[in-house]
Amino acid sequence: MRYGTYLVPAAIVLTLGSLACKPPKTAEQIKAETQAAFNEGVQAFKDGKARGTNPYLTDKENPHKMQGWYDGWDKAKADKDAADAKAAADAKAAADKAAADKLAADKAAAEEAARKAAEAEKAAAFKKAAEAALKTIHFDYDKSDIKEADRALLQGIADFMKAFPAAKLEIEGHCDERGTNEYNLALGNKRAAAALAYLKTLGVDEARFTTISYGKEKPLCTEAKEACWSQNRRGEFKLK
Repeated sequence: MRYGTYLVPAAIVLTLGSLACKPPKTAEQIKAETQAAFNEGVQAFKDGKARGTNPYLTDKENPHKMQGWYDGWDKAKADKDAADAKAAADAKAAADKAAADKLAADKAAAEEAARKAAEAEKAAAFKKAAEAALKTIHFDYDKSDIKEADRALLQGIADFMKAFPAAKLEIEGHCDERGTNEYNLALGNKRAAAALAYLKTLGVDEARFTTISYGKEKPLCTEAKEACWSQNRRGEFKLK
């Protein structure tokens, strides 16, 4: 039997020859393909795809693409994990700071409330002591001498001033309605000065006092009789 010769078309030969002789990829080509696969992996993670969905698992000729895709997916996950951890740490730090700020604010509020309560208590004690101590003294007609009966009252005022070193007083001198305005103003000054002088002898600094005379300008009683006049001949002590 005679065998004939089988001729392969030239185009096929050329095609097969070109496939058999395909040149290897350059480093730049591999780098570009790896980067493209890396970007695809990043996007795949962002799209919620699992790591096992790598589309280059079966591409045996291009292992760099498979690895690039994995690297992109892993990098995206690591970045998200780091961002989540930072967000959690920031949230915890913010919560801790808020708690610390609230604790400090509560402490400051409690301290301020305690301070105000102490001040109110101190003020109430001061007011009560002042009301108990600052009693009015009285004078005989046309006199400015301190009466024996009033010395105990002035001692009480001196004790009050010593107990409250910041306290300051104004001593008022008053007179009854008899006599001229000028005479009574002068007499009122003498009465206030006499009270101040006596308090000085009890050990109170005179710098803590001022004196003023109202003469007969501020009577407590307006009836023209001794019982009324005796009330108006007085020395009063007012907190400044």
